[in-house]
Amino acid sequence: MIYGIHAGQRLTKAGPPASIHGSVWPKTADLTSSLSYIANDMTVESKRIHAIEISNRPPRSWSQTFRAILFVLVFDFACLMINASQFVILLSLRPLPFLRAKSLYDAGIRLSEGAFASLLILMCQWFAPTQLRITLEQDGLGAFSQDEIDNIAIRGIDGRVLGLNLPRKSVLIANHQVYADWWYAWCLTYFMDTHRDVCIVLKKSLKWIPVIGWGMQFFNFIFLARSWASDRLYLVKQLALLGRRAQEHDTPLTFILYPEGTLVSPDTRPISKKYADKLGISDMTYTLLPRSTGLHYSLRALSPCVPTLQLLDITVAYPGIPPLRYGQSYYTLRSIFFDRIPPPIIHMHIRRFDVAKEVPIGNMSQGISGTLPNGSPHEKTVQVDMLEADVPEDERRIFDVWLRERWFEKDQLIQRFHDTGSFSSPLEKHHKIDVPLQLRHKSEILNAFCFFIPPIIGFAWAQIRRLAQ
Repeated sequence: MIYGIHAGQRLTKAGPPASIHGSVWPKTADLTSSLSYIANDMTVESKRIHAIEISNRPPRSWSQTFRAILFVLVFDFACLMINASQFVILLSLRPLPFLRAKSLYDAGIRLSEGAFASLLILMCQWFAPTQLRITLEQDGLGAFSQDEIDNIAIRGIDGRVLGLNLPRKSVLIANHQVYADWWYAWCLTYFMDTHRDVCIVLKKSLKWIPVIGWGMQFFNFIFLARSWASDRLYLVKQLALLGRRAQEHDTPLTFILYPEGTLVSPDTRPISKKYADKLGISDMTYTLLPRSTGLHYSLRALSPCVPTLQLLDITVAYPGIPPLRYGQSYYTLRSIFFDRIPPPIIHMHIRRFDVAKEVPIGNMSQGISGTLPNGSPHEKTVQVDMLEADVPEDERRIFDVWLRERWFEKDQLIQRFHDTGSFSSPLEKHHKIDVPLQLRHKSEILNAFCFFIPPIIGFAWAQIRRLAQ
């Protein structure tokens, strides 16, 4: 029970009541049913407490501490299994001089990345139940057609949303309020069926974190030193490589980027205000002024390789956060998964732009041949934008203004959310898609722990032996 409080009892800052009645642990249950019991129990009790600042919430209860320990054990075990599977695939396949071995290696890495995405969904399902509430732009820039909206949700026979017909090759940008933003964005890609092909830019210091950092290297995440002078060419070439692979092999690609660069917080709000004053414009109210450089170069690197590339512009809002307050005061990864108080709903409003036709990334008609990193004999050369080091100032300014306008529109959307509880305007047809963060099938629980690896290894070894004969 969250903080040892009944759903019907009054919540006070003083702490848990003296006597507690209610939930009893199941006498006999397997792990799945026990964890589901925990999830159902805490969902009722967290309905009120998510709207209270973390610093003002009652002390943690013993049952809550037990659940936190259980979460750590399950999540860490799964991460170890995924990382171990990656090393097994790497050691057994990557050094082999067969084209088929290279193909099997890439497939295995994609499976391991999909396993991690399934794990993120499973941790929500077992420990922090919630759902995404998707709304789609209907009238303004980046609008979906009514026919697209009507057919975007893929439902099971019980009516539950199992998938979303959203672009398979896209750059996903969003406002950044809490550290859990990336978790829920990756969960969204699970329903887009692009979760095996997600790419994220991270700080270089995260590269060597045991297990997690090693795994992210296998996922081909891009690690930057936070020095644009040294990062620029590396970012462009890595993205061009990923884009070309996705296009040649007809695989999905979702590149996730937060143009604000950091969370909205008491420390970052004055920096955004100072930047706005420097530009001679008004600061945002609910977001930070976006920095356009990283996104601009990313789109310029990917667009020539992926002609159908789409930009998914997502505005995210969490219930319980009052206007002008900071998301991290209400939702942290620890409070969501350790304290078991998730947002009851994650609201996402999606706009879609065709990068080649609707986003002013500049003149892409010229390019020079550049050699991609890693030196693999199977790598080819691609056209790397000759302007990666010197985008003309007028093109840079046009894109910067375009992105800023989208962010001012986000601010207005968030204001509407605070006023009405929804991203949809009163004049629009209220069309929302609720997506419970649950695995599609129980069998995918095994995937989240990489229990599919033994048959994969057996199959790969049989293929290699056949090729060697």
